[in-house]
Amino acid sequence: MEEALCETTVLRQFAGLNLERISDETTILNLRRLFEKYGLVSGILRVINGCLGDRGLMLRQGMVVDATIIHAPSSAKNKDGKRAP
Repeated sequence: MEEALCETTVLRQFAGLNLERISDETTILNLRRLFEKYGLVSGILRVINGCLGDRGLMLRQGMVVDATIIHAPSSAKNKDGKRAP
């Protein structure tokens, strides 16, 4: 999360943070564990979805997965069974 907040402007804007105010990964993890320990995750999600719902948006529980796009040749093969250029 620390890395995502540092690299992604929209996440910082959503969280109301700037680059000088981002907590380190240990602090973020400790906060997450406290939320889980006291059963606050679903309540926080409800509040966030209430605010987002007013704007026609919704947030669901899940994970952020890095989907870096890299250059790769096509896997399609031509009629000779060779990779297409």
